[in-house]
Amino acid sequence: MSKVLYLYGGWPGHYPYEVAAWAREVFNELDFDVEDSTDIFTLDRDLTKYDLIVVGWNNAVTTETLTASQENHLLAAIESGTGLVGWHGAGAAFRASLKYHMVLGGSFLEHPTGEGYPHPYMVNVIDSEHEVSRGVQNFEVRSEQYYMQVDPNLHVLAETTFDGNPMPWLKGHRCPVAWVRQWGEGRVFYHSIGHDTSNLADPNIRLLTKQGLNWATRKQV
Repeated sequence: MSKVLYLYGGWPGHYPYEVAAWAREVFNELDFDVEDSTDIFTLDRDLTKYDLIVVGWNNAVTTETLTASQENHLLAAIESGTGLVGWHGAGAAFRASLKYHMVLGGSFLEHPTGEGYPHPYMVNVIDSEHEVSRGVQNFEVRSEQYYMQVDPNLHVLAETTFDGNPMPWLKGHRCPVAWVRQWGEGRVFYHSIGHDTSNLADPNIRLLTKQGLNWATRKQV
């Protein structure tokens, strides 16, 4: 049974406790042995015993960061084979921690239509052969459409295209929504959906998340 650390909490605007209830259902379907924590200082210890670390932490200001100790423990675990998974607010968490965002592969910059606005947009799968996105169909989301700064070396699985509202100069511009990457021996998966649980109700999002969690988890030998 895979041992998982699920770190969640922080800014309540991303409904971390409601999303955590949704996440626990997915964890149970995968038969994960999950340790929940709402204490950021749980990262100040050896994390290599975990097969996967899931970040459901949410920050409200850009100055929030990880300490050097927390960064080093997290990176050491991932480099040794512990997987890392995050969604939505994980891309805006620990904004001042450059190492964290380098590993994650991206950083939230803006949602052009506004905080929490249920803007309809399409998510298009661009790699339907990868085991994380296999079987996932294109789907619509009505929520914050994340504009992200991303590592050009990511393996992008799905993307969205901006309609130019309310910034017409962004019309036709595309941005990754879901991606995977390798970091040392560890696997990393992220998608930008999940402002609240209504965004997570689509079965395609559940499948994408579930397959991403399974893929990133260190495999037992």
